[in-house]
Amino acid sequence: MTDDRCLLSLLVKLSFYCLIFFLMDLSVEGPMSPGAEDEREERPALVPSLFPFVAPTLYFSTAEEKVELLPAEQRRLLKWKISTVTPNIVKHTIGRSHFKVTKKSHDWLGCWGHHMKSPCFKALAEHQKLNHFPGTFQIGRKDRLWRNLSKMQVRFGKQEFSFFPQTFVLPQDIKLLRKAWEDGGSRQKWIIKPPASARGIGIQVIHKWSQMPRKRPLLVQKYLHKPYLISGNKFDLRIYVYVSCYDPLRVYIFSDGLVRFASCKYSSSMKTLGNKFMHLTNYSVNKKNSEYQSNSDDKACQGHKWALKALWQYLGSKGVNTTRIWEKIKDIVIKTLIGSEPYVNNLLKSNVRTPYSCHELFGFDIMLDEKLKPWILEVNISPSLHSNTALDVAVKGQMIRDLLNLAGFRIPQKEDVFAPCSSASSSTSSLCVGTRERTKPEPSADEKVKRAFYLSQRYAEQDVISTVLDVLTPEDVRVLAASEDERTRMGQFERIFPSPASSRYLRFFECPRYLNILLDQWEQKYWGSRSKGIVLLTSLCEKGVHLGTSDPLHLWSKSSYISRLDPHKQSLLRPSSSRVVVTHQQRSADEDASDTETASVSNSSICAGLQPGRTCRRLPRQSASL
Repeated sequence: MTDDRCLLSLLVKLSFYCLIFFLMDLSVEGPMSPGAEDEREERPALVPSLFPFVAPTLYFSTAEEKVELLPAEQRRLLKWKISTVTPNIVKHTIGRSHFKVTKKSHDWLGCWGHHMKSPCFKALAEHQKLNHFPGTFQIGRKDRLWRNLSKMQVRFGKQEFSFFPQTFVLPQDIKLLRKAWEDGGSRQKWIIKPPASARGIGIQVIHKWSQMPRKRPLLVQKYLHKPYLISGNKFDLRIYVYVSCYDPLRVYIFSDGLVRFASCKYSSSMKTLGNKFMHLTNYSVNKKNSEYQSNSDDKACQGHKWALKALWQYLGSKGVNTTRIWEKIKDIVIKTLIGSEPYVNNLLKSNVRTPYSCHELFGFDIMLDEKLKPWILEVNISPSLHSNTALDVAVKGQMIRDLLNLAGFRIPQKEDVFAPCSSASSSTSSLCVGTRERTKPEPSADEKVKRAFYLSQRYAEQDVISTVLDVLTPEDVRVLAASEDERTRMGQFERIFPSPASSRYLRFFECPRYLNILLDQWEQKYWGSRSKGIVLLTSLCEKGVHLGTSDPLHLWSKSSYISRLDPHKQSLLRPSSSRVVVTHQQRSADEDASDTETASVSNSSICAGLQPGRTCRRLPRQSASL
């Protein structure tokens, strides 16, 4: 009898603890109880396009909403591939939209997983979307990031690219580092970083050459020794940046983020350089400090982690112009991503069937110096989405929900969902099987001619470039409609490229791209009257232009609109006079190669777009991507 009572007591205790753990799990954006679910607002499962004959996208809700059920046949297609790195906050968000998680099947629609080697992207089916682009290690690895930024600094000058500290990559730059070290004097501080580490691993601050680690490779940077301090503590900013597409480049920045403080008050004394709690701001480092103070309130300026919006409010109360800081951060983000653009687009063309299949979230780490100038520290291609506090959930939960809506997941036709093979692996690397021939849609011959012509006009006057919108081809309409649809799904993201003010960045692209020119001109023309642009695209989609047409009004090389222009513009725009020839140059598949597709345009065509008296110049060797 006594044994039975002990067993009963034990079972009651186990049940109690199981209930506690269950409730704790629900507190971090988990599923809601049936009673609470009934009180939530129900939202449609699909978000309709602004335009006729364009597929809708799946809706991802907040924890306060519920999503209606799709018909069973469509619901069976809602499968999400889980990997060992899929964060709970992603699992909860897709679960509210009735996705079923899977580890083995290949008929999934979405995956949040590891980065992969570029050839593995060939396994992605056209209906599947992975949270990475091939080649983004060009900014995700610290050594590649600084190489690319340094190259752009040499090309465009320090006035445009002065937002990163002096950097050396060892062993290649050892002689240059030694000279800079000697020229800087004995009071100079340097920070040492492994090129591919994360979470503060291997980072140290030194001031003597004898302290230099012998292990290579290494990144050595001038230490930003005069940071802006709040209550005596150093901090950095985690900025969330989303790229939905690389060609055309579309970049979004989330309005909120995280502010991560060092957990010891800052001192510039050489004696303190070994104190990681003072000089490093990584959460994974500072949480080990017994003096670390957590913060669960996303509106409070307390503890060693704040929400970015709380920081802006704090600085604003001190009279700081936070808008100016934010604009400088956007500038850093755009220029940094442009630095990775030629590598990523080259690998996309070689390994991915359709632009739909890739998107990526980046975590930009930014530090403010004593003059509130922002400096880039690094870019994370797999930023942490762990949500241990209510503050993390408030920031990251909203961000992931808005990101998945922005991504535009579509329900494929049932026949498009195929299963090339199965694998028991839970790693994203299981994608590296079952490849098949790429079926990426190619521009028509007419579209290639139009693209090649406008790529040859990089030195032309604005009134010539703006004519790119006069005759919209089917691909033009598809790209513009997708861009406008994305704008309606931004949530708390803001598009920073393209934008009405982003034309100045086009010159930083190593390889000019037609679709970037198209979207730039669209933004300039319709940013103040976007409804007019939407009406135009609606009428074109109503006619089915985006689905393909033989109507001469939408064939650039056959359009009669040229005859209605003044004689000067006729000579600039008539395709026959520009003698555009489209060629393809095959290059090495090396990941560091530039673009594989180029447009060869006669020299007379380029000169036609110049102002009178300007010197004629040929396109650079990289030429221009169609």
